[in-house]
Amino acid sequence: MALHIRANPGDIAPLVLLPGDPGRAEWIAETFLEDVKTYNTYRALLGFTGTYKGVPVSVQTSAMGGPSTAIVVEEIVNLGVKAIIRVGTTGGIDGKVEAGTLVIAQGAVPLDGTTRQYLGGRPYAPVADWDVLEALVGCAREAKLPYTVGLISTEDAFYATSPEAAREWAKFGVVSLEMESAPLFLIAKMRGVRAGTILTVSNQIGDASFVAQEILQAGVENMTRVALEALLKLKDKI
Repeated sequence: MALHIRANPGDIAPLVLLPGDPGRAEWIAETFLEDVKTYNTYRALLGFTGTYKGVPVSVQTSAMGGPSTAIVVEEIVNLGVKAIIRVGTTGGIDGKVEAGTLVIAQGAVPLDGTTRQYLGGRPYAPVADWDVLEALVGCAREAKLPYTVGLISTEDAFYATSPEAAREWAKFGVVSLEMESAPLFLIAKMRGVRAGTILTVSNQIGDASFVAQEILQAGVENMTRVALEALLKLKDKI
């Protein structure tokens, strides 16, 4: 049994959604999965396994930030997980991506300490698995939802980046900022599993609040459906 994800092999499905928020993990499991069982509650890293359209799927909380994400990903991979899709929110940086729009990450600029520690100072470009990326884009397109494919940036300090500093990254093709994807992509490559990220734009960096709840919730529902459909496309590739 792992130290933090207190489950046994077989408790977790090979296909996993990885939200940061335990409340969102619970909502996803209750809303989209059938025959749901809880396999972890320790440290509020809630984990659920059920079926989506007859296919076993788990929803595992990562909590916020790279350190927690790295712990969770390492442990669930050791428990047999083969494909992981992060589902979460992200802050836009230049106003070009509207609230509620989906962002599908090609790669993540690794500005976080967790990725830096794993790499020992080596330069590296954390990228999504191609099959996961292709599945996410295909499912968003099939659903006729507004989405953007591009680079995101993974940071540690939610309140540290100013709107001006964030906009500087737009010059290099970065679409939005978040806190988990770079270590997810790196560890997935290191451990030989597939990983990708789809996000919902919740605000612009520097905004005093998130967008109206109904706009955000609609984006989260769209994001979750796309991610689940993408997992179905991946089930024969793991």
